[in-house]
Amino acid sequence: MTSNKKLSKKDIRGLFWRSLPMEFSWHYERQMHMGFTFMLASILQKLYGNDKEKLAQALQRHMEFFNCTPALSSFIGGIVASMEEKNASDEDFDTSSINTIKSALMGPLSGIGDSIILGTLRILAVGIGTSLAMQGSILGPVLFLLVFNIPNYLLHYIGAVKGYELGADFLEKIQKSGLMEKFMFAAALLGVMVVGGMTNELVVVSTPLTIGVGETASSVQGILDGIMPGLLSLGVMGAYYKLLDKKVSAVWLIVGTAVLGIVCAQFGILG
Repeated sequence: MTSNKKLSKKDIRGLFWRSLPMEFSWHYERQMHMGFTFMLASILQKLYGNDKEKLAQALQRHMEFFNCTPALSSFIGGIVASMEEKNASDEDFDTSSINTIKSALMGPLSGIGDSIILGTLRILAVGIGTSLAMQGSILGPVLFLLVFNIPNYLLHYIGAVKGYELGADFLEKIQKSGLMEKFMFAAALLGVMVVGGMTNELVVVSTPLTIGVGETASSVQGILDGIMPGLLSLGVMGAYYKLLDKKVSAVWLIVGTAVLGIVCAQFGILG
């Protein structure tokens, strides 16, 4: 490889910046493929600029289907950039392995990214922002944007750098170690725990019903809280989950919630 084909830190920083609008051209057929190609375009131009045929092949190669959690897409981009760099200097390099690596990483990284970024971090950010916004604090939307976006941007940048450093050998190493399966399990478990905690904080369901009369009357809400705080809220969320699992339309759930809420409030069942 000639020196002008060697990728520099500036090139990897360029990959990071180009990874940010990953979903700007998303569509149903190939989803994020144009965003991924745009992310790599300047690197491919540097590697194959003098060979128009190889450049065209490389661009076409990355117009295949691609979909991944945006914050982790730069990690795959870094690995692919390393492989393209090897391909530019090695005539015997198997170019089909590039898309094989992409396809192999898309699923596991999407599972991890969706659990941590969308299933955990986003809910946490919304919870913090909503709690403050409901109190009339301007910190609500500000903290939401900071809590959600700072880790996202860090993952974009670190992913690009570390992906390029690890290169094509990464997938083989991580599969042999079994780390991917363990990490996915841990991420899924963390996501479920966070959703459970947020359910108790953000889904507020209570009842004013009592058992008995006079001073000896016992509050049904107090009994339920004694069994487990937030038990009624958890039960309501469980009912919604079951209905969604049975493919009940979200529109019907919203309408049903409104009607049921009015009826229960009118008869003093919920308060």
